[in-house]
Amino acid sequence: MARTLQQPSHRRRNKIPAVLATATALALAGTGLALSAGGANAAVGNLVTNGGFESGLSGWNCVGTTSAVATPVHAGTGALAATPGASDTAECTQTVSVLPNTAYTLNGWVQGQYVYLGARGTGGTDPSTWSAQSAWNQLNTTFTTGATTTSVTLYVHGWYGQPTYYADDIQLIGPGGTASPTPSASAGSASPSASASPTKSASPSASASPSRSASPSASASSSPSPSSSATTTPPNTGLPKHVLTGYWQNFDNGSTVQKLRDVQSAYDIIAVSFADATTTQGAISFTLDPALATKLGGYTDADFKADIAAKHAAGKKVVLSIGGQNGAISVASSAAATAFSDSAYKLIQQYGFDGIDVDLENGVNSTYMAQALHALQAKVGSGFILTMAPETIGMYSTSGAYFQLALATKDILTVVNTQFYNSGGMNGCDGKVYNQGTIDFITAQVCTHIQGGLRPDQVGIGVPASTKAAGGGYVNSTVVNNALDCLATGNHCGSFVPPAKWPTIRGAMTWSTNWDANNGNDFSNNVGAFAHAMP
Repeated sequence: MARTLQQPSHRRRNKIPAVLATATALALAGTGLALSAGGANAAVGNLVTNGGFESGLSGWNCVGTTSAVATPVHAGTGALAATPGASDTAECTQTVSVLPNTAYTLNGWVQGQYVYLGARGTGGTDPSTWSAQSAWNQLNTTFTTGATTTSVTLYVHGWYGQPTYYADDIQLIGPGGTASPTPSASAGSASPSASASPTKSASPSASASPSRSASPSASASSSPSPSSSATTTPPNTGLPKHVLTGYWQNFDNGSTVQKLRDVQSAYDIIAVSFADATTTQGAISFTLDPALATKLGGYTDADFKADIAAKHAAGKKVVLSIGGQNGAISVASSAAATAFSDSAYKLIQQYGFDGIDVDLENGVNSTYMAQALHALQAKVGSGFILTMAPETIGMYSTSGAYFQLALATKDILTVVNTQFYNSGGMNGCDGKVYNQGTIDFITAQVCTHIQGGLRPDQVGIGVPASTKAAGGGYVNSTVVNNALDCLATGNHCGSFVPPAKWPTIRGAMTWSTNWDANNGNDFSNNVGAFAHAMP
């Protein structure tokens, strides 16, 4: 969310930053043993044939311009070099024999723009992880095979029209199966419905746009299993079953300026944007913007506090949002976590905020941010409201640090309203690519969040309030309503139909209440009425 006066506020940067996506959602025992319902005594080790490409491309089935090279390599004497074309992703696949109902870890070393590593045909949620680094970095992911699964197809690929990528030392760790599958000609061109690879229709530069980078140590140490907190129940926050969330701008960027009292009554959660970083790492502060106060004809701290109290009297919740597009708040140590929780608690006491919204778009350390949020919740109590607004790629898979943060705070998390805009096209939970600005993009991404371990009541839809509020991805209120109905009842879906109905889906969010007012209150009037009428 830009805070400058020269441009409309975009909640996400327009350039493509680099990301290092890592995950260790399943830790194997020191012996490397993977537990299996049917094969605990099976041999355990790396099941990939020629995973280091020391023997050329032997064992792999590749499509496009691919070869084994002697440099650059991560280790040994060989590595895969693959150059995507205009109509292919230079994918290499290998089918391996596995056991049913068994946990496996997949990892590999890669470098280059938009390199993907994953598996298909696992019989469960097919894993996929990726990065866009110019140096060697390791991708990690895990999966558990289904009850009848005896083989899976591993893949590594790049992105249409992007430069050459490299891959090396690919491993699938776990017990081997009894079959002896071999690569087939069709393995490298799996149908889109079964594949996590993107399709030609997606823009390479936009649809793979990765988010901020998380340090390997942070993401690896805090990677919770999606089922680790499956028994958690919604905290008693006093909110309705389905809620509308809106961001109130503490700055003037050309939209309609508002005092907090002017925020439309349909909004159940109002996120005040934004808190500021201080010279103490992790600590935050908040000050009403003087230019905004002048534009409003005078708006004081006392006025602001009175407006928060009035919203409380109307049954609304007001949270303080941290981050935004230009926010530089960093919580990357225990000391920073303590500084954050202490300073945030003082602001909550000072102004009457009900909690915190995490909108960190410049990096998040899931370990220490989760520590800080739990400490803050302990100070505030059971009524604490915790919302999040990740960029889309931050919730693309459980390997992302933002997704890990959501899972690590699942016991106190109110709702994650992912920004389903400024994203281009992205893979949905079915492996197909859907373009932003469509119902399918929204519902297929929500499916990923729920399949990744969040409760449906912790997942919301985040969209811009008008075409002026974001660089792309705007949908009108009818599309938002249809997406909510599709997710809750299975009706009014697009081409993507979720694999289950989630009647407790939490609701919708918009950037911002100001842009909503600028657009005739279309979002709050129409989406608000629909969400509040949902059973």
